[in-house]
Amino acid sequence: MGGARAVRSGRRTRKLTVAVTGAASGVGAALARRLVEDQAVGKVIAIDDARGDVTGVTWRVTDVRHPSLASRLTGVDVVAHLATDLGVGGDRAARSALNVRGTQTVLTASAASGVRRVVLCTSAMVYGALPDNTVPLAEDAPLRAVPDGALVGDLLEVERLARRAPVAHPGLSVTVLRPATVVGPDIDSILTRHFEAPRLLVVRDSKPRWQFCHVDDLASALQLAVLGTVEGALTVACEGWMEQEEVETLTGMRRIELPASLAFGTAERLHRLGVIPAPASDLQYLVHPWVVPSTRLRAAGWVPTYDNPTALGELLEHVAGHHAIAAHRLGRKDATVGAAGAAVALVGTAALVRRARRKRRG
Repeated sequence: MGGARAVRSGRRTRKLTVAVTGAASGVGAALARRLVEDQAVGKVIAIDDARGDVTGVTWRVTDVRHPSLASRLTGVDVVAHLATDLGVGGDRAARSALNVRGTQTVLTASAASGVRRVVLCTSAMVYGALPDNTVPLAEDAPLRAVPDGALVGDLLEVERLARRAPVAHPGLSVTVLRPATVVGPDIDSILTRHFEAPRLLVVRDSKPRWQFCHVDDLASALQLAVLGTVEGALTVACEGWMEQEEVETLTGMRRIELPASLAFGTAERLHRLGVIPAPASDLQYLVHPWVVPSTRLRAAGWVPTYDNPTALGELLEHVAGHHAIAAHRLGRKDATVGAAGAAVALVGTAALVRRARRKRRG
């Protein structure tokens, strides 16, 4: 993979200068470490709001939303923008400002600084989780996710900015990677918290398919995009998928099965009350398929090192000791309610909401 692409200048070939935002942790740190070892890369500029522990890079501490970002990108050939917040909870407006305004600033600053290529990372969630989705989806399938005012809405807006940037800034190319459920160190999402619950929620008559993408595999795919080996919009995932029964067998977790109306209705009410961080629409991703291939990456020679069972096994290691219900992480005292109690609490809360409504009407 190393040495695949470099910049040709006259008769000489010079190595790339690459800036990685969000380089202090997570996927950004994993990519920065890979690029430091890549023979096609001469310099790695690590950008974050605090220094990380990645060595061999030039640190530039700044907020990616700051107008001065353009000055930090002088001489950069490629920007891999990974300073996004895809986590759970926190202030929704602040997260959206980082995800959307941050991406917009990075694209504008890159164009102003003469950067030729920007690499973004969203999620395969942008395709939407729908009962009529093919399994797997095609990489060029339409993006049918519904903007929900939360994370998926941010991702769709980032996708829109990615499509618009080359038109607004001729000479700037944008590559977008859309991974399946990402697992690995420092990854905390609505989907990973599903496995912190005492039981796995299953909506009656649904047929979930589970697919993962390990951080290391995502970083190697991003590396190919940085080098220009792949371009456009691409999906990243382990090969194939797991059925719900396989997941239950591997995890040793039992299911709690609820009718769709109760599951979605409860989730909607709890979210409106601020009890759980995710909107009810996110529950679709636990119900309907959104499996993706990695067709174009594989054609470029990319092969994931993790399969779905191995990735899930590592996810279980990372969530060990955490307890959550409907993506709401519980304290140690709350976690003692146990599996049966947690299930009753989830349904019981919905009953309390209904009772409170009746009292208000009365």
